[in-house]
Amino acid sequence: PLIGAKVKDIRSMTESELQVEGWEAPYREGVTCLELEDGTVLYPSADGEGNGPGKLFGTTKEGQAFVLLERQDK
Repeated sequence: PLIGAKVKDIRSMTESELQVEGWEAPYREGVTCLELEDGTVLYPSADGEGNGPGKLFGTTKEGQAFVLLERQDK
């Protein structure tokens, strides 16, 4: 279902989204997520068991590494 999906927003996870995961302060500050047009929310985890939040990293097609942060132009 993610193939061809479009990103609607890049934002911080909401308080209720963080609570659903059981992520408590201070480990949940500034958890950036991707919200898709269909309402799907993608977010990073520290591990495969969801024991804590993480950061999304990427690499451009030119090989430039980056960290995904929430949009600042809101």
